[in-house]
This record gives sequence, C-alpha cells and structure tokens, in this order.
Amino acid sequence: MVGVLSVTYIGLMAVVMSYAALTVEFSQSVKNDEAAVATLESQYFASVAKITNTDYSAEGYTAPTAQIFVPATAITALR
Repeated sequence: MVGVLSVTYIGLMAVVMSYAALTVEFSQSVKNDEAAVATLESQYFASVAKITNTDYSAEGYTAPTAQIFVPATAITALR
C-alpha cells in the first residue's frame, strides 16, 4: 500500500512539474509574441507617419489641372 501511494505521489509530482514547465514556456512565448507585435506596430506607425508627413509637391507631384467626369448609363443587375 505504501509503495502504491509513493508511486502515485511521485507521478502526481511529475505531472505538476511538467504543467509548471509548460506554463512557464507558454508565458515566455506570449512575451516573445508581444515583443514581435510591438516591433511590427512601431514599423507600421513609422510608415504611416512617413506617408502622412510627406510633402508631395516637394516630391514632384502636382494636382490635376482639370477634372473630367465621364457620363455613363446606369447599369443595374435587372436589365
């Protein structure tokens, strides 16, 4: 009886230790993923800021001189 209890106790300790190791590994992977997301987010915001702050006239772009609207017949799904 004592042998069965000691084997069960050792087995339960192994389960608890493996669960703790998996929990620590998971939390570390979450931290790594958060760091990767933060890096991508900062790159995205830098790109958006660059696009927003660009002076397109200094880059050589000009506004269109005329706007022409092309009339078209109404197209519907029920012809």
